[in-house]
Amino acid sequence: MNVESNPDVGAAPSGVGWEHLRCPVCAARLVRRDRTQLACSSGHRFDAAKQGYFNLLTGRGTSFREDTADMVAARADFQAAGHYESLADAIAEAVGAHGRLPGDGEPLRLLDAGAGTGYYLDRVLGRRKPGAAEAVAADISRYAMRRAAKLADTLALVWDVWKPLPLADASIDVLLNVFAPRNGAEFRRVVRPGGIAVVVTPLPEHLRDVAETLQLLEIAGGKEAAVAETLGDAFAPVSSGTVRTTLELSRDDALRLAVMGPAGHHLDADGLRARLADGPAVLETTAAFRVQVLRRR
Repeated sequence: MNVESNPDVGAAPSGVGWEHLRCPVCAARLVRRDRTQLACSSGHRFDAAKQGYFNLLTGRGTSFREDTADMVAARADFQAAGHYESLADAIAEAVGAHGRLPGDGEPLRLLDAGAGTGYYLDRVLGRRKPGAAEAVAADISRYAMRRAAKLADTLALVWDVWKPLPLADASIDVLLNVFAPRNGAEFRRVVRPGGIAVVVTPLPEHLRDVAETLQLLEIAGGKEAAVAETLGDAFAPVSSGTVRTTLELSRDDALRLAVMGPAGHHLDADGLRARLADGPAVLETTAAFRVQVLRRR
């Protein structure tokens, strides 16, 4: 168990920390002690894993399945090959165009809810000067958070985004939500008035021509409307655009694409590898995404 209660801890713990973090047990302010511990005034303490992330899930944790080490490794390799680079650039441009600073001298505060490896968050942070942003990456997969913890100016938290977020009210300037669950009530609570949410969903035609070959899950229509419904009247639409890019995938990258998504939990990777070996050396398909920017009223 990664949380302890120490009755000898009285005042709020001193040390470097992000002032808007909240304890998932008692909701008191959670402060970072050097780089190895988060602690609150009630004595709840969370120690960093050796890879640098913090696991805040306590008790029963979560009923959802985390992405496995193989799934996360496949995603990292696929992203490193640059296949979704145009999407990463579009997200960074959206934040640059619409993300307002909270005030002079204050860093931009970001939350990547369902961050995965932190690939898209890294692109956003890479366009800002060191120290000009503070980011929290949250995901239920510890294997993903091992990678996100390596990002500059980022605190990586193992957390279930369907639970109340361990953040104070109106503490976030920019929320990223890329192919991830959307907890509308919590997003409305933590994004400050004037802050933005950048939400990315796949379009119905995304990877359609290889979906059967790679055993990918079917993409439902109406996702743009579903985003607006989930976030509610608290967010006003600012912009909505599409990103389409042609992918030329080697057999290895095609396998990584299949393994890295939700289907990876039950995919027969060896069987798929054998089928790909009997097909063309390069698979061509289209990746298609909707990028929505909404502003907190």
